[in-house]
Amino acid sequence: MVDQTSTIWSDLVQLTGSILIIVGALLPVINPAADAPIFLRMTHGCDEITRSMLAKRIAFYAFVVLLVSLLLGSFLLLLLGLSIPVVQVAGGAVVCALGWNLLADHPKPTDVALDAARANVIALGRAFSPLTLPLTIDAGVISVAFTVGANHAHTFKYAVIQLLAAIIGAGILALCILLTYRYAARVGRWIGHMGMMVVVRLSAFIMLCIGVGITWNGIKAMLAEIGIPH
Repeated sequence: MVDQTSTIWSDLVQLTGSILIIVGALLPVINPAADAPIFLRMTHGCDEITRSMLAKRIAFYAFVVLLVSLLLGSFLLLLLGLSIPVVQVAGGAVVCALGWNLLADHPKPTDVALDAARANVIALGRAFSPLTLPLTIDAGVISVAFTVGANHAHTFKYAVIQLLAAIIGAGILALCILLTYRYAARVGRWIGHMGMMVVVRLSAFIMLCIGVGITWNGIKAMLAEIGIPH
């Protein structure tokens, strides 16, 4: 009985540690609070019901993408003949493009009436792309998830622990995304229109910088692979 209890406790400790590694490695990279102003900008004109629905869809899509990246990322790279640096270069370029578009975007004046129904339809059509990919889950997040999930289990018990940790960890991250996007509008109203415009511009510039950083890290890794110093 003592040995069985000790084994269960050891498995729980290992499961908790794996969950903390996943959340601790990915949550700072995802950083949904930094993406919330851009989420509000890209859903401008939508009502609260649509934004709530979008938050749920984005959280679900993010959960699926994170889970697949954690469990099957290395296998997908091997199957497609790709590497993490290639994902970083391509994904970083997409993040740069989105950040630049948002930075150069000129919003409509607040006194211009918007067609709420049309805004809702357009926003719902953006739920997966670009609101989930690459806004919420960008190439940096995917590459970190690939790296975290790269350790393959050698026993059935450890495989089950890895599976549970990936499901719970991705679920916690998706819940953080859901709550952040769901209540972003309240924070936006508190900040005010001008304050939100400043935050959106700063967030877009930071996104552009992050995209350049992701791309550059991928380029450096590819140069290192072929023996070119950087």
